[in-house]
Amino acid sequence: MARDWVDWHTGYADPTSTISRRLVAVQEQIRLALDTAPPGRMSVVSLCAGEGRDLLGVLEDHPRAADVDARLVELDPILADRARAAAATLPARVEVLQADAALTDSYTGAVPAQVVLFCGIFGNISDADIAATIAAAPEFTAPGGIVIWTRHRREPDLVPQLLAWFAAAGFEPLSVSPPDVDYGVGAHRNTGPSRPLTPGRSLFTFQR
Repeated sequence: MARDWVDWHTGYADPTSTISRRLVAVQEQIRLALDTAPPGRMSVVSLCAGEGRDLLGVLEDHPRAADVDARLVELDPILADRARAAAATLPARVEVLQADAALTDSYTGAVPAQVVLFCGIFGNISDADIAATIAAAPEFTAPGGIVIWTRHRREPDLVPQLLAWFAAAGFEPLSVSPPDVDYGVGAHRNTGPSRPLTPGRSLFTFQR
C-alpha cells in the first residue's frame, strides 16, 4: 500500500519526533551551505521537496535568502501547494514544480546548482536506485557545490556504502551524523566538474 505522504507530514507537529529532529539537522547543513557559498546569486534544487520545510524554513531568516534561486520538485499537489504558500512571502526566488522528482527533465534549467537536497529519498528507494542517484549527482551539483542527503541508520546500515558511492562520484564528506542517532543526515562537496544533465531519465522509483 502506498504511503500517504500528506499524513506523514503531520509528524512535524511533534518537535520530539524523529523527522522533526532530522529536519533540524538538515536545516543546520543548509545554513552552513548558504553561509559558505560564493558571493552572488546561488541556485538550490530540492528533490521530493514535500512542503519544503527544510529549505524554506532556513530562508525565512537567512541573510543570503535574497541571493537564492530555488526549484523544489514535488509530485503531490497538496504538498506542492503548501510549499508555494510558504515560499510566497520569502525574499528568495522559489519555483515549486509539481512533477515527478525522479525524472531528470524536472531539473532542466535549474542545474547544476550550488546546493542540492536529496532528503527523504534514500530510505524509500532500492539500493540500486540510491547508487544511480548518487552517481548522477555531478549532473545536479556545480563544482564546489554541496549535496545534503538523509537516510536512516537502522540495520543493515547503508550509510557507509553511501559514503563510498559519493566518493566514487567525486564528492568529499563535510558532515555525517553518527550511527547512534535514529536518523542519518550527510553533506558532501563536489570536488570535480559537473556533467551535463542526461535528459529523459528516471533515477529512482519509490517503494512505498
